[in-house]
Amino acid sequence: MLFTRSPLCQTLSDLTRHWAVRILVAAMVWQAPAHAAQKSPRSASDLPPAVLKALQQAQVPPSALSALIVPLQSDKANPVGAAAPARLSHRAQEPVNPASVMKLFTTYAGLGLLGPEHVWRNRIYTEGTLRDGVLQGNLVVRGSGDPKLVLERLQDLLAQVMAQGVREVRGDIVLDRSVFEVSAPREAFDDEPLRPYNVTPDGLLLNFKAVIYKFTPDAASGQAQLRFEPPLAGLSVPRQLPLSNAPCSDWRSQLKADFSQPLQVQFAGSYPARCGELEWPVAYPEPEQYAPRVLHAMWLAAGGRLAGKVRYGVKPAAAVLLVDAPSLPLAQVIQDINKFSNNVMAQQLFLTLSSELGAPGRFEASRLRLSQWWRNAFPGLDEPVLDNGSGLSRTERSTARALTALLQAAHTSPHAQAFVNSLSVAGVDGTAARLKERNPQSPVIGNAWLKTGSLRDVASVAGYVRGQSGQRYSVVAILNHPNANQARPALDALLEWTARDTHNSDSARPTAKTRPP
Repeated sequence: MLFTRSPLCQTLSDLTRHWAVRILVAAMVWQAPAHAAQKSPRSASDLPPAVLKALQQAQVPPSALSALIVPLQSDKANPVGAAAPARLSHRAQEPVNPASVMKLFTTYAGLGLLGPEHVWRNRIYTEGTLRDGVLQGNLVVRGSGDPKLVLERLQDLLAQVMAQGVREVRGDIVLDRSVFEVSAPREAFDDEPLRPYNVTPDGLLLNFKAVIYKFTPDAASGQAQLRFEPPLAGLSVPRQLPLSNAPCSDWRSQLKADFSQPLQVQFAGSYPARCGELEWPVAYPEPEQYAPRVLHAMWLAAGGRLAGKVRYGVKPAAAVLLVDAPSLPLAQVIQDINKFSNNVMAQQLFLTLSSELGAPGRFEASRLRLSQWWRNAFPGLDEPVLDNGSGLSRTERSTARALTALLQAAHTSPHAQAFVNSLSVAGVDGTAARLKERNPQSPVIGNAWLKTGSLRDVASVAGYVRGQSGQRYSVVAILNHPNANQARPALDALLEWTARDTHNSDSARPTAKTRPP
């Protein structure tokens, strides 16, 4: 049985990039960085009027905003180590929660410590004798911490096992995830245990531990056809449910889904016909059983036979390597992490910073390694406070000044292009694509490469903006306030002010004149 390309993978990461966008990014000539000047916080009156107006409309005070905008200058104009004058600085030295913008620390450190060509090696071993397609013993799947072992790649991995002659396992399939040591969180973030962003990292992370429910309305029968993937051994789901004429808004609640029994999912409601075909990704409610059930179902679907069961264990020392399959390279993985703000992939990378040294990956060890990296690369600058490296945290902190230093340094590093390619192009792809919906005429569209962040009380953006003058800027703006997400138009206004650097009518007075490189 063949499986189609995973919709979750497509949603989170495998969207096809338009060729023109790729050429545009590749053609950019990024200028030499310098650390942002350590300027004192500016008053609210120095913020652009459009930003102040948007903050006021959202009932957010200017004191909730931290922002720093600094030009990128050429080597001759601004040698490495010199201070670049800030165009705008507002509470830039205040430690704040940047939400998913924290992923910039994880991904840039990953490029520096591991390299853009780094891969995770997924290995499968045999324990016993193999003859005529029959393994008299166990098949051992050893996880590497691969952040993107999704459905189609798992299918390919099993195909390689069969190509090596294993058709029947007369023992168990043993899943070894000991590359990481991660304890389960006490409670789901923001009390949303079934949201895919709450999936915890795993040494053998399969398809983000999520199930995709697909709803396809059939007007002739008055029913919505229901399918799910990946296959999970033992999972029972209704094949159809009635259609309704209700509006499509809040369609999930109309389904009246019940996930309390992980193997007996129920939908007691109806599906609005006007929604068309939609998908609902849901984190599997019994995450410890996800990998065993998926592996079992996919092995059988591929034509394999299994006498025993699928269980967790540790690779025996005497096991013989059968398949060694590399992951996608890090340069591609960080595109998913930054463009689409994939939390569990960011945590997988964060844990890899310690696991690749030889011991099991632990959050504490990765925090220590990233701290040492920061102190060596950015001596004397505000050190970020990291928790899990994804920004899905109430304790992670950074200053706008520290993020600016990272952005500026990234553009003279040997990995500059890989880093920039990982950012969302404003109005085009990733999480920053929505900017076009909010303002189709924005001068930022196609001229900014951004990482966005959002929590219940945080809205943030950081990256690069190309001004109408040709000058390029690093931009960091973070809102910490209960109404932060209602004030996102203020961040849009700040990006647009940055882009309109040839206009003075709706802008704060620049701290220094800049000219195109």
